[in-house]
Amino acid sequence: MSVNKVSSSGSESPRIDAGMKNGGYVSDVEPQTHLDSAAEVAYVVDHHAERALCRKFDFRLLPVLAIMYLFNALDKGNLGNAKTAHLEDNLGFKKNQYNIILSVFYVPYVLFAPVLGMLGKKYGPARVLPLMMAGFGSMTILTVAATNFGGMMALRWFLGMAESAFFPLVIYYLTTFYRRGELARRLAIFYAASNIANAFSGLLAYGVFRIDGTPLYPWRYLFLIEGSLTFLFAIFVWFYLPKNAAEAKFLNEDEKKLAHHRIQVDSSSVVNEKFNFKDSMKIFRQPSAYAFLAIEICLGVPLQSVSLFLPQIVGRLGYSAVKTNLYTVAPNITGAVMLLILAFSSDYTRRRGPFIVLGFLFTFIGFIIYASIDVLHQKHIAYFATFMMCWGTSAPSVLLSTWYNNNTPNEGRRIVLTSVGVPLANVMGLVSSNIFTPQSAPNYIPALATTAAFGATGALCAGLLSVYMVVDNKRRDRKLGRKLNIQEVPTELLRDGPSVPEFRWFL
Repeated sequence: MSVNKVSSSGSESPRIDAGMKNGGYVSDVEPQTHLDSAAEVAYVVDHHAERALCRKFDFRLLPVLAIMYLFNALDKGNLGNAKTAHLEDNLGFKKNQYNIILSVFYVPYVLFAPVLGMLGKKYGPARVLPLMMAGFGSMTILTVAATNFGGMMALRWFLGMAESAFFPLVIYYLTTFYRRGELARRLAIFYAASNIANAFSGLLAYGVFRIDGTPLYPWRYLFLIEGSLTFLFAIFVWFYLPKNAAEAKFLNEDEKKLAHHRIQVDSSSVVNEKFNFKDSMKIFRQPSAYAFLAIEICLGVPLQSVSLFLPQIVGRLGYSAVKTNLYTVAPNITGAVMLLILAFSSDYTRRRGPFIVLGFLFTFIGFIIYASIDVLHQKHIAYFATFMMCWGTSAPSVLLSTWYNNNTPNEGRRIVLTSVGVPLANVMGLVSSNIFTPQSAPNYIPALATTAAFGATGALCAGLLSVYMVVDNKRRDRKLGRKLNIQEVPTELLRDGPSVPEFRWFL
């Protein structure tokens, strides 16, 4: 294997171009243990081999994970569709009981996410994720048998428990296969499944709710179909997902070495590091963790308002239940498209903060428009505002999770932060489900204004954190005596995060 070291100073980005000899990669090269102020060396493998490896991961992992998340989103969000088909009347709900069963989902969702996330780190996402999927698929099927408020309460509790760490574990799983600069667009492809799920749920509800003359209410068929498909796919996933790159049967030995090297220098400080609870909890000693969590809180209200109440928001336009569900399809589809545009742009520019701010602004503008106009007399403008709502919720969710994963090289601390951050955004569904009240229907003006306020606050917080990171990187460069590019520093040197002099924020 021939290795050419290219040193540089100033702002140039040094690298090693690793050729291939007898199938070997640069994983045989031991990286430096420190960086000096005159010349730095980063490790870059053969780009053709990297692209081929990424394509394998893309085709083998992303479609399956996307389908898993599609079912996850379907099973969580189908209650809004069922509501339009008189679920409340059929089960004899009183006053705010629908909002209560929405709210109860988030209590176990937050309580159990860190626990299941840690178990996922210990035993591997490839084992824990299918079990969780079988769990929430079963709860969805059992909803068919619910006959009253108490039964629905119990099922929503266990559904929240089963879904709690699903998204955090998928994020962590993907960080063990992809570099930091490759992650956002992959997560976006995966997360776009939730937008497609919302659209598909609307189409499925449109078809199912036309069923009549059967022993079951139409909404029961919705839960039966979605739950059964989820459970069956969980069985397939158990046998399909590789535990990690080292055990992936679709890779040869050289590709496994290459995969390990990529993550060692541009994702994790120690690849497949054994989980240590005490060390992982040190993430909460870093002030940046609380900034990320604050942004998650701001994100949660718009995200859950759109996810849970888009049918009711669109219903304000005055259409029938069948048409209302159909009209939720287009906003969700364009939300997925906007998510992909912003995520690919973020990876291309290697910037997260500005695109998160843009997403929050979309949300803010969409809700403000919808709250301030006469919806029935300006239907086209109002319907366009629902598109902006969907544009502004998905992208910040993906990019924010990617942002703090990119800035947390330690695998244990990464899964802990993600297992707290993602559920924290979701628990804001407690806020959403209690501001979209029957008393404020059908206009929901207080709810729309509150959601817009959270969007504006999120944009401000993300913007301030971005500015702080830029300033701190410049301060660190001045102390070093030259500009240090983030791509120059292998992540194995950055285990302790910002306390390491070579650490640079991934902006």
